[in-house]
Amino acid sequence: MKANAGKRKIFDAVDLLTEDTSAQVAEIKNGIEQIKIDDIQAFHDHPFHLYEGERLQDMVQSIKEHGVLNPVIVRKLDKGYEMLSGHNRANAAKLAGLTEVPAIVKLDLSDEEAYVYVIETNLMQRSFNDLMPSEKAAVMAAHYDKVCCQGKRNDIIRELKILNGEEPDDTCCHNGNKLKSLDVIAYEYGFSSRNAARYLRLNYLIQPFKNLMDENKIALLAAVDISYLTEDEQKMLWDIMVRQGLKIKPAYAEKLRKESGNLTEEKMAEILEALQIKHSDGNAGVSLKLPKTICNKYFEGMNSKQMASVVEQALVLILAHSLRVCLF
Repeated sequence: MKANAGKRKIFDAVDLLTEDTSAQVAEIKNGIEQIKIDDIQAFHDHPFHLYEGERLQDMVQSIKEHGVLNPVIVRKLDKGYEMLSGHNRANAAKLAGLTEVPAIVKLDLSDEEAYVYVIETNLMQRSFNDLMPSEKAAVMAAHYDKVCCQGKRNDIIRELKILNGEEPDDTCCHNGNKLKSLDVIAYEYGFSSRNAARYLRLNYLIQPFKNLMDENKIALLAAVDISYLTEDEQKMLWDIMVRQGLKIKPAYAEKLRKESGNLTEEKMAEILEALQIKHSDGNAGVSLKLPKTICNKYFEGMNSKQMASVVEQALVLILAHSLRVCLF
């Protein structure tokens, strides 16, 4: 991994709003308002996971003891506000029993400009290497997209550096060069161009498959192939996986990608069944097709193991009843 990617600072520029005496910091501080947490909605399509477990509890305890010392950043909506930086602080503050948080309110931001705040503050908070795969994909896509080298983005990064007590610079991007191609994106984040392209494809996954990637429950190549399925096809695949307790192997995803555009739920199920038989070790069970009405009536919400257990219990009862009929 490239050095500059691994050395991104592991603190939140906005979290470290200090007693800096510069005129710019003073101006920002003077614009802080107290806003009700319930009036702030999460950023739409927020690509980062909220803190959980010990990290969240530590933040809650700190807020109980000291309050929210550093303001969140929000943008004004027609009704209420949208969070740009501070999702974790607001969540922890609410768990700590607070109803308001200090906030810097941004006016007249486009979605593009707002997204820069979301991405850049998270990169200042954590190392790129520490991000989950779906988070890395979102960051890389944002920098690959048209927001990467616009002047407004530079102004935002400059403001965040001032808030962080750093000396602002006039570079266009993190390495001072304009990002013009996938090769440069790959270089900045320490990937080969091929792997950078693969990570960018993860942005086309529906959320359940992004979660599988983040939980390390699906191979990257399989996830990339699934990303070429339409959204409806991905939803069909997910439903089948949940219903059957199926794990998607790279060979399965590759085959489905080739059939994308012509897939129905029935055809997808047939393809997956054939692939399971082909790749089975000879000890795998057989597949039974049941009408969807029966599945919904008797097996709704069950995985394949649970369904097999129900069938086995039913067969035991049927055989026992048949035996009693024969005897009497």
